[in-house]
Amino acid sequence: MSTLWQPASTCGDRCRPGGGPRASAWTAGLRLAGMALVMLVGSLAVALLHGRAVRGMARGLLSALGVKLVLRGPVPRPGSLLVANHISWMDILALIAVSPVSLVAKHDVKGWPGIGGTAGRSGTIFIDRSRPRELPVTVREVADALRSGRSVAAFPEGTTFCGGEHGRFRPALFQAAIDSGAPVVPTSIIYDTTEASFIGDDTLVASLLRVARVRRTTITVITAPALRPMPGADRKALARAAERSMAGHGYRLAA
Repeated sequence: MSTLWQPASTCGDRCRPGGGPRASAWTAGLRLAGMALVMLVGSLAVALLHGRAVRGMARGLLSALGVKLVLRGPVPRPGSLLVANHISWMDILALIAVSPVSLVAKHDVKGWPGIGGTAGRSGTIFIDRSRPRELPVTVREVADALRSGRSVAAFPEGTTFCGGEHGRFRPALFQAAIDSGAPVVPTSIIYDTTEASFIGDDTLVASLLRVARVRRTTITVITAPALRPMPGADRKALARAAERSMAGHGYRLAA
């Protein structure tokens, strides 16, 4: 399988040295219980109210885990393609929480308890990286969503990195913005702890426990000014331009 379709991250457990301020076992337990409660109540609300409740559920899940969310930069207008670096499963919740967006997420996310349901009900477009021939179909789905005025968020690195290092943006999904004439909003996601990194052989359960034990986690989402591709623009050049616009946010490519 081509590494362009299934990129590999060089990050692993070594990228999480630990040793930061810890919450008590009591606090961690309360956070996990609170998250379970939010998933239960939020799922009922989403079933009744659909998309209107998804954003509140995402915010509630982050709050229950003791996560503070900070948004900086211009608010993307509807019908924008947000392209973000990828560090953790919490990136999904953060992007849904700060802006009404549909996501492009790997097919596996659909089966994750709570998170998968939240993503699915927000109109997520799931991408199956084991079936590369379906990529043009995914690009068309994203373009159609953008034309309809829905904003879409994607992780063009194709996998998670630790935050100190990043992968190159794969250009395929940028074609959707070119085809639909949609603005591209480079979006940096920054964590103040490496414990949030979902890398290597990590599991969702292990990651939840680790994040719950951190005394305080802050996620900062920074949006750069929108890039407006011309008809017939080169998607590779557009991907590189998005990377450059994020450099001022601390975005550094892996060697």
